[in-house]
Amino acid sequence: MTVLTSRCFFKIASIAVLLASVSACANNQSGRNLEQMLAADPRLQDNSVIAFGNSNNNSNQAAANTNIQLPADFPAEIPRYPNAQLQQVTASQTRWITPDPINVVQSFYKNQFQANNWEVRPSEQEGILEAQRDELRVTVTIPAPNQSSTAQPNTAGNTEFTLQYTRDTTVATSTSPDASEQASVPQPGDPDFIGPVPLQQANSTAQTINNNTTQPTAAQSFNDINQVPQELRQYLQDLSALGVLPLQATSKSNSASQFEPNKTVTRREYARWLVAANNRFYVDNPAKQIRKASASTQPAFQDVSASDPDFAAIQGLAEAGLIPSFLSGSSTTVLFRPDAPLTREQMILWKVPIDTRASLPNASVDAVQQTWGFQDAAKIEPRALQAVLADFQNSDRANIRRVFGYTTLFQPKKTVTRAEAAAALWYIGTASEGVSAQDVLRLQQSSPSQATSESPASE
Repeated sequence: MTVLTSRCFFKIASIAVLLASVSACANNQSGRNLEQMLAADPRLQDNSVIAFGNSNNNSNQAAANTNIQLPADFPAEIPRYPNAQLQQVTASQTRWITPDPINVVQSFYKNQFQANNWEVRPSEQEGILEAQRDELRVTVTIPAPNQSSTAQPNTAGNTEFTLQYTRDTTVATSTSPDASEQASVPQPGDPDFIGPVPLQQANSTAQTINNNTTQPTAAQSFNDINQVPQELRQYLQDLSALGVLPLQATSKSNSASQFEPNKTVTRREYARWLVAANNRFYVDNPAKQIRKASASTQPAFQDVSASDPDFAAIQGLAEAGLIPSFLSGSSTTVLFRPDAPLTREQMILWKVPIDTRASLPNASVDAVQQTWGFQDAAKIEPRALQAVLADFQNSDRANIRRVFGYTTLFQPKKTVTRAEAAAALWYIGTASEGVSAQDVLRLQQSSPSQATSESPASE
């Protein structure tokens, strides 16, 4: 006991001497060094939270945000800013972040809404953009930095904004003249459904093909229609009924023939069908028809001469600038390769300009990855990349959705079957304006006299 007491006394005395030394030497260099050694670590005061294991909160939060997915009911027709990352999902609202400035984001949505026939509504509150198309209403909130909102530039210089969307189901019923007509519109799950298309709008658009002046190609009746995949069968039936799938360029198809739907389609066949479908859909609208070239025209491709049975269609597409050639500035495209298989990216590259009737937008691999979600976007040719991005803006009427359904792999170099090529041609137009083979058939059935009255004797 005496020994322990002596040791404690010795330690206390040592501490007292040490403190006294520090105080005595406070004004010299040695004292200051000693004082710094004994001082508390300031980091423990400033970052006391670190001691409790919360130092990774920010990084964990950022990692968690990358795993956030869009809800299943997020409307595909809403434009998605290419350089934005999804941060939060709530009921009918999503929050995004982008390193781009506020004015760039505002300009993007304003231009996208106007270009895709949205009704842009003025808002009294700054930083809010409201738009509506059919029954879908969207509010984009991008407030200025001095406004109190989570949708503003944060401390890292990023811009946060929200997309709020609602569907007004009363719009379609209140504007429809006849509820029984509305019920006849194809619904999700039907083979020919391609999106929420009010019947009145489809009929008014398709009315441009009325009053036919020429008799189209005779309808085909393919005896191997049962070999067509079920989800594509209706498309092929409608197109064959219109006679826009000629198997031979120089002669009419037999009344019963083999279509061979699962066989790879060639580039010449698709070019022939593309011109035939477009001109049949717009038979009375010369401004939208693709003019076939005459035999006296200088060929655009070295391997498609004027004597080729498909020269008129292929040359016509080239002269219209719808397929790459030296006429459109592609100096390296001197061969068409008419009998080569058609690939997916070529099918979209040729078809989308006919749908949009406009120049293809600038595109990047990142933009296609963020819109379509394609894992193999980097494998798509640069020009085809533009067409793929433009096709996304057509929402449920996009060719890729209609032909291939939901997919995260585009497989741009994969060949296209004859049935898939036909499905791509079933609808021509954008999400807001266009015409389908079913629209043409409906008008033809409602005016049978126009479909049979054309003949040399009646001219």
